[in-house]
Amino acid sequence: MTSADSSEASLTGVGEGSVDGTVTLRFLVAPSDMDATGESVLAGRVMEWIDKAGYACAVGWSGSYCVTAYVGDVHFTRPIAAGTIVEAHARVVYTGRTSIHVFVSIETSEIYERVFSVATHCILVFVATGGDGRPREVFQWEPSSIADLIIQARAQARIEPRKTIQATMLELQKVGATTASATVFRFLASPGDANWGGKAHGGTVMRWIDETAYACAAHWAPGSVVAVYSGGINFYRPIPIGHVVEIAARLIHTSARSMHISVTVRSAHPSSPEAMELTTQCISVFVRKGATGHAEPVRALPLVVPADVALDGYARHLIELRRQMAAFPSSLVQR
Repeated sequence: MTSADSSEASLTGVGEGSVDGTVTLRFLVAPSDMDATGESVLAGRVMEWIDKAGYACAVGWSGSYCVTAYVGDVHFTRPIAAGTIVEAHARVVYTGRTSIHVFVSIETSEIYERVFSVATHCILVFVATGGDGRPREVFQWEPSSIADLIIQARAQARIEPRKTIQATMLELQKVGATTASATVFRFLASPGDANWGGKAHGGTVMRWIDETAYACAAHWAPGSVVAVYSGGINFYRPIPIGHVVEIAARLIHTSARSMHISVTVRSAHPSSPEAMELTTQCISVFVRKGATGHAEPVRALPLVVPADVALDGYARHLIELRRQMAAFPSSLVQR
């Protein structure tokens, strides 16, 4: 597990929060937020914003430090242009004994129009911790309307499928060497990546994941590749500052116009780099964008060895599992 930094969340945008379990953060898109083409905000940056808003909401509700345990189903439905205003809306939708389930939607608007539309949305799960770092019980969120009851039911319905997806992704990691395209980044977690607990921010880890997956996708399909989905982001343990970080991305499945990439994050103390431990894993989906802005066909991934076939099978199974998860009401997505 890892976490975001409450102070950074409050300083980066103007926040509106209350004990009712809702938070809004506002940002102005800066040139440093843009991808290599300059046409849209980096997917990893969007995930950082999502984590900040979700974290601020979870901390406000629990009144304690929280760690990110899961981020799921981030659909990048459209590009976010430079110079636009971004609002990250977060609200509690379900609480377990020590967990807080937060729904976050990212909306954007031109500066002069102030007409916001949804760019992406997802659900995050945080775990509240006490001064000893152990999970602590949280105040229970209670529905106050029929809409809230529906929201709570949808959040609860996702818990078991999410466990199945997590188990499938762990099995996927056991598959050995393949012939598919792969990219590995290694570096040291620096002090600039740290939260108050001396661990890497959850949002920062997600940005690393996106950057590595992007490199893998661009190698397979040269041109302008963009992320359209990132999901099943499970955080298993924190990444201490000063640790060696290894991020491995490998192509596991292609459809006619998409590339499905499995990403794993591991870390170890520099004195024993061979003792890498899994910290985070996820699946990212990329497409190659053509001149008209639409997804272009991509080269099919050949299934040469048994490991290639196994990974392709896991990817197809994960696609089906995601399809079975109930969508959240549109009234929640669009404020």
